Amino acid sequence: MLKFIKNHMESMEGIATYPMISLLIFFVFFTILFWWVFTASKEHIKEVSEIPLEDNQPKQSNT
Repeated sequence: MLKFIKNHMESMEGIATYPMISLLIFFVFFTILFWWVFTASKEHIKEVSEIPLEDNQPKQSNT
């Protein structure tokens, strides 16, 4: 089965561009993410990290 798929893929024109595009998207995404992590303000990181601990939801009573 794998030989059939491999043979079929090799017969397509320009099939080698798709892995290169995927690698480029992957590299650009993680480069931007890396840049954002190191340039984000410490106050913003602290504020966002405390969001799950905040209790802003009203209490529901079971009456």
